[in-house]
Amino acid sequence: MLEIRDIEVSYGDFQVLWGVSVNVAAGEIVCVLGPNGAGQSTVMNAVTGLISQRAGSIRFDGLDLAQVPTHEMVGLGIAHVLERHRLFPTLTVQQNLMLGAHHANARPRREQTMSWVEGLFPILQQRRGQLAGSMSGGEQQLVAIARGLMSRPKLLMIDEPFLGLSPTAVDGILAVLKAINQEGVAVLFTEQNVELALSISHRGYVLESGRVALSGRSDEVLGHDMVRRVYLGI
Repeated sequence: MLEIRDIEVSYGDFQVLWGVSVNVAAGEIVCVLGPNGAGQSTVMNAVTGLISQRAGSIRFDGLDLAQVPTHEMVGLGIAHVLERHRLFPTLTVQQNLMLGAHHANARPRREQTMSWVEGLFPILQQRRGQLAGSMSGGEQQLVAIARGLMSRPKLLMIDEPFLGLSPTAVDGILAVLKAINQEGVAVLFTEQNVELALSISHRGYVLESGRVALSGRSDEVLGHDMVRRVYLGI
């Protein structure tokens, strides 16, 4: 579904990605791992054109995304949940969700999609009229993910879904990601906690200094000597 091939990305004269390749097949959960600053968020931002790659290619369902403006990607079936929620804090939960179904393909099915999303996130039905900015961090993350799903994506990309959340909130997000995937949505997410991320992923990629240091099935990555030594302290 998503094919990232040998991309290189720079911020001005500072190069942050070097020949990075990542694949996501239909129905998969894939994580991109690594310490802060390794380039995980840049991979996501390159996919949706928030930053341009200087080399390599990114294709979605065979289409070269370099030819697609960022605002049109949601219509192709890509939803990107940015780090730290990025909600409209003075709008209600329901208003934030409706904005996720703004594009032409999603608008006719907004009510149907809202029912589907609220089935996945029952708490959001109870909080429809609450201002998004008054919710806890974990609840805001749920709203951000739900807003992404309102576009009916084939691929949901989430940047740092567990950042700054309590253990209880993390458990809730983990359950939601599994439920989303069972509904047929592929998921690509970034995370620094290797063990947590691999516990729900089919495959993982470990970035170090802007390069893919390791990739494979989740059990293979988790059992690799480098991961056990560097990230798990074993």
